Amino acid sequence: MPKDYPRSLRVSEQLRRELTLLVRNSVRDPRVSEFAISEVVVSKDLSAAKVYYTPYSSNPDLVELQQGLEKATPFLRKELGRLLRLRIVPHLSFVYDDSLDRSSRLDVLLSKNRLPLEESEDTEPDQASEE
Repeated sequence: MPKDYPRSLRVSEQLRRELTLLVRNSVRDPRVSEFAISEVVVSKDLSAAKVYYTPYSSNPDLVELQQGLEKATPFLRKELGRLLRLRIVPHLSFVYDDSLDRSSRLDVLLSKNRLPLEESEDTEPDQASEE
């Protein structure tokens, strides 16, 4: 019988919390600042974790941020191994989370195709009277 809240989800939430604190308090690299960890996805065997991040600034230098995160990965794994009770500390891979960019582009596309509110209200009664 599968559990309602599998271990991989619990571990991913714990990793997200600990990584957020570690990056904020312990990483000294200036390239690694001004971003949020939006999600951590852990494999079923807990050997790998994809860490999705989103920068706070609107025009970030994603290459610099990615390089800083990759350089900090060994330190972060060592600290996670010290903090968590896991047999194997997952291999961390950092991935830019572009969901905010995609949602803003979609919002712009939808707003271009939206009728003004006054026009849509005027057309509804006319259609109802024709029927």
